[in-house]
Amino acid sequence: MVSTLDDTKRNAIATKLASIKLVQQLLIENEELFLREATDSEISDRIRDFLEDDRKNLGIIETVIVQYGIQQEPKKTVQEMVDKVRQLMQGSELSFYEKVSQHELLKHQQVLSGLLVHKAAQKVGADVMAAIGPINPVNFENRAHQEQLKGILEILGVRELTGQDADQGIWARVQDAIAAFSGAVGSAVTQSTDKQDMNIQDVIRLDHNKVNILFTELLQSNDSQKIQEYFGQIYKDLTAHAEAEEEVVYPRVRSFYGEGDTQELYDEQAEMKRLLDQIKAISPSIPEFKDRIRNLMDIVGDHIRQEESTMFAAIRNNLNTQQSEQLATEFKAAKAKIQQKLGGTVTGANVS
Repeated sequence: MVSTLDDTKRNAIATKLASIKLVQQLLIENEELFLREATDSEISDRIRDFLEDDRKNLGIIETVIVQYGIQQEPKKTVQEMVDKVRQLMQGSELSFYEKVSQHELLKHQQVLSGLLVHKAAQKVGADVMAAIGPINPVNFENRAHQEQLKGILEILGVRELTGQDADQGIWARVQDAIAAFSGAVGSAVTQSTDKQDMNIQDVIRLDHNKVNILFTELLQSNDSQKIQEYFGQIYKDLTAHAEAEEEVVYPRVRSFYGEGDTQELYDEQAEMKRLLDQIKAISPSIPEFKDRIRNLMDIVGDHIRQEESTMFAAIRNNLNTQQSEQLATEFKAAKAKIQQKLGGTVTGANVS
């Protein structure tokens, strides 16, 4: 019995996201290699900037995958391509120019893959759009990198062919590319210079937004099968979110958020889980089903308001940027393990 929204289209997007993550890891490996091989200080500085951005963006891609909630392996052909490029990059067959040229092609592929996921999400569901939203600034940033790499390739290519430096005007083109894209990619998520990943508030808020969309989609539907699927996804998402918070977040904030307020969050989630199990046992085709969903939505809404106001404020006042980002990393890791434990399906509401 189908009980969640893990249908063929959603699994295809999950595979694409896994492939994007794999290519992102290769981009980072390449840039680490380029820093060892580069002899030009300006090019080294630019590659170092790429590397910082790409490490940060890998964390954002991992956030998107966990937020999406479906774990898949990369496409086999992508894995084979990555293995082949890695071998070429580590070998001596290619010149430095040729290696950077391959890297620029990978950036182009990454941009297209990210845009494809975004466009596919528009067709599959509003909750998917909410889950993959943070990848859009990564797409813009990769596009900016691609433009800068074209300028670098002109510099390297002229040197390789003539043994002489290119005109300064070519390097100016690299600077123009930076200026042209600086506004487009200046999001708080990706562009703070000291930011290595999304903070815990960002990640939790993404979960909240997604489940609110799922509630809305369910209540607007009159199709029992679709209602069942939406509820199955809500069940899975809320369960993974709650267990990860209870494992990682609440124990960390208890000392400064307060024993009473923290316990209230635990109690609210215990009530939420109880209601989820009650709803799971009834048919989505009866009027009572949506009444119980509305009751659950109210309880979840109260819980969200408490977290996003007082708990988030306590985190901002007591954890520095690095600590908040580390907490997000731990939360995502815990949530990913819980999602794997839950598996691809969750027993949803019964259809009569």
